[in-house]
Amino acid sequence: MCVDVMPQQCTITAQYYTDHVLPRVLEYQAKTAPTRRRSRLLLHHDNAAPHKARLTVQFLEQQGITLLPHPPYLPDLAPCDFWLFPKIKGAIAGKLFHRIQDLARAVNSELRGISASEYRECFMKWRKRMERCIEAGGEYFEGM
Repeated sequence: MCVDVMPQQCTITAQYYTDHVLPRVLEYQAKTAPTRRRSRLLLHHDNAAPHKARLTVQFLEQQGITLLPHPPYLPDLAPCDFWLFPKIKGAIAGKLFHRIQDLARAVNSELRGISASEYRECFMKWRKRMERCIEAGGEYFEGM
């Protein structure tokens, strides 16, 4: 599992994303799937500024990773937005954390508790959402 806990009062920038987050993701991928070539990796993330920045796109190109396009105005297309974040939020709602480390520990615990079958189900939902988006020609629609 690859989780990045940012220092408090920090904002994710393209520099931070390419210097800290993506290298850790790639390192984790290399450990867990050492036979998979990077040229076969596909990455899908939303249109947040650090994700779309030239620095990020160049980094991914240099690593041989294909970036899947994310249509504008469809925030519920990314699995983190429609599945993972709500799942974690629901699990820790109402709990009080006095230190950021305690929150990070709780989030990591929730992440470790997600089964492979739950991830498969999520990505089947993601695929259906992508197909619906393609059918709509990338235009905004409601009711996912």
